[in-house]
Amino acid sequence: MRKSALLAVCFLLAALCWPAPPAYAHAVLSAAVPQQGSVVKAAPERVVLKFSENVRIVPGRSQVIGPDGKRINEGDPEITPEGLVIKLRPAERPLGTYLVSYRIISADSHPVSGAYTYSVGAPSENAPTAPVERVDPAVVTATAVTKWIGYAGLSVALGPVLILALWWPRRLSRRGPVRLARGGLALIAVATLAGLWLQAPASSGAGPLDVSMSELGQVLNSDFGITLAVRLALLAIAAALVGRLRRGGGWRPAALLAVLTLAILVTWPLTGHPAAGPQAWLLIVADTAHLAAMSVWLGGLVALAVFLLRRAETRELRLILPAWSKWAAFAVYWLVAAGAIQALIQLGTLDALFSSTYGRLILAKTGLLAIVLAVAFVSRRLVQRGIAAATPARLRRAVGLELGITVLVLAASAVLVQTTTGRTVDVEAVAAERSRGFVETLNSPLYAVQFEIFPATVGEYNTIHAFAYTPEGKPLKVLEWKVSASMPAQGIEAIAAPVATVIDNQGLGSVTFPIAGDWQLSMTLRVSEIDQATVTTTVPVR
Repeated sequence: MRKSALLAVCFLLAALCWPAPPAYAHAVLSAAVPQQGSVVKAAPERVVLKFSENVRIVPGRSQVIGPDGKRINEGDPEITPEGLVIKLRPAERPLGTYLVSYRIISADSHPVSGAYTYSVGAPSENAPTAPVERVDPAVVTATAVTKWIGYAGLSVALGPVLILALWWPRRLSRRGPVRLARGGLALIAVATLAGLWLQAPASSGAGPLDVSMSELGQVLNSDFGITLAVRLALLAIAAALVGRLRRGGGWRPAALLAVLTLAILVTWPLTGHPAAGPQAWLLIVADTAHLAAMSVWLGGLVALAVFLLRRAETRELRLILPAWSKWAAFAVYWLVAAGAIQALIQLGTLDALFSSTYGRLILAKTGLLAIVLAVAFVSRRLVQRGIAAATPARLRRAVGLELGITVLVLAASAVLVQTTTGRTVDVEAVAAERSRGFVETLNSPLYAVQFEIFPATVGEYNTIHAFAYTPEGKPLKVLEWKVSASMPAQGIEAIAAPVATVIDNQGLGSVTFPIAGDWQLSMTLRVSEIDQATVTTTVPVR
């Protein structure tokens, strides 16, 4: 057990020391052309959306709506090296505000939707809107239940197989554990079929029964569908081999089942957060180890409680329980280590452990697991002292308590795998901050100037787009724009921002913010040979 603990610690250190690239898991819109909230001079021929991970198109669910409320995109978008490209019809691109809405499937199989606006020439008084697309609550609940059934099946499928291969007394019938293992495999198959079905309404936003054959076909042709179809085939083969497994019955059935088990376990991380996360290979290995350790430990406990502690003789239990206890300890080491690796990578920061739903679920799951491990420690002491073999009923009660709390642990896991990871929450916050920019209207006796600075962050690439109007609200021609930014509190003198007149009352230019903080922006507009006025405001730069 010391060697296994050392290996687990080394595995954990590898995760801590491995460099962390940008975070993934649940696709986030990281860039767009035109930019979110921007005002461009000429109507673009296409819209390009760049996401934080590879995505899959949901047919008919991404569109661009013009200022007049008409849909102006040409069919569905295309996935290119640049990103998701939405082509626009050339004859229908008037001035005003446009709405871009999208619904895609992220690499971890979760549907993601969103929308943003950009303007051509000047913003419209009434920007087009689109309904917010969400997954139907019934689909969310059904998916969580499906995940729980799958984990429950996994928990009772592997443990009985291990006990049959290593410790099952030859005098006892193998029918019970074989049925239990096949029942677990059947539960996994049911959960897998339900997962395939529910992926269709999750993608479309429809109800759980509102599924068409074409939508099912799209799911089956996706990486998600292919992986689950492979899982179903592997489950069928494993169910046929379980009946051939017996203690001392040769290494071939056991070896083949071990390979099949590993292949089945890998299908979980390949269709979830790990496949889309940073250091994907490490997350896939860690998640596979986590699932295997859970299955060995919990499935073994079920087989012990249901069969061996009731049927085995005391002399048999004296041999079986110490050996099983070592395997259980080995599984627990890897369960904790692999879970810690996933939490470290997917959370990203310590703050996310407390501020994100994903982090709070991890805390809840960890608390429940700590209680289970405390009960398991008591059980292990009973085995080490030889009490369990003599009084199996006492150990059976402790095992029953472990399994009861584990039901809640599996429920937390089923919700956790559907929740946006802590790292992605941080990415979404940054993306939202970048897309917000700074918008304000300033007034003087001569004019009112409405302007925006995008993205209002540190650096040279901050676009300023302004519109001048008379006090009565009519467009006002500007002869000259003088714009500067300063930070008196830090001793930074005014930095000129070049702004040029684009179309009479419109000014377009750029402004530089060398450091973060509150910058004083000064705008002087000359509207005639002798008339000009200056307005100022404070721009928070982050």
